[in-house]
Amino acid sequence: MGKDAKRRKKANGAGGKKQRASKRAGSTLPIPASLPAVPVRPPKRVRRAESRHLVPLDPPRAGSEAAILDALWQTVEARRVAGDVANSHSARLLARGTAKVAQKLGEEAVECVIEATQGHRDATVLESADLLYHLVVVWVDAGIRPEEVWAELARRQGISGIVEKASRPQGITRAAGTTKLP
Repeated sequence: MGKDAKRRKKANGAGGKKQRASKRAGSTLPIPASLPAVPVRPPKRVRRAESRHLVPLDPPRAGSEAAILDALWQTVEARRVAGDVANSHSARLLARGTAKVAQKLGEEAVECVIEATQGHRDATVLESADLLYHLVVVWVDAGIRPEEVWAELARRQGISGIVEKASRPQGITRAAGTTKLP
């Protein structure tokens, strides 16, 4: 048999190789001969991503309770009242105004999202801490106490997110200028 005949035979699916039937019970779909008979090990990047997301979480460290946000708020508020812009990052940031405070919150949120989407767990933890700090600075700037936020979270507990969003006043949707909010 010549080379051309062999190529045509291969291209037509003949060539001595049988098409394998699926091993599933009741399935009669043919499996292409190009698929390996044994499962293939996932690529290294997939295995690395799975290992990052499937590891057990570390147990909490001492002093890592949510009450630390209350203490952080008190510290930022004290720095605001003191107004020592030469020695306090919080005071300096607050002195620059609400727009700058909000801008910093947005920057930290974007950095946190980038690290999370890239699967960098440790960097996401660090950026989350920065994000929470800047959120607390926004609260101080707006005159919002942590208890107000905790009360709102408690109010929403056990309520479907869809139901909660639907119960919001329609003015919020109009003010946001979007149809993403129901």
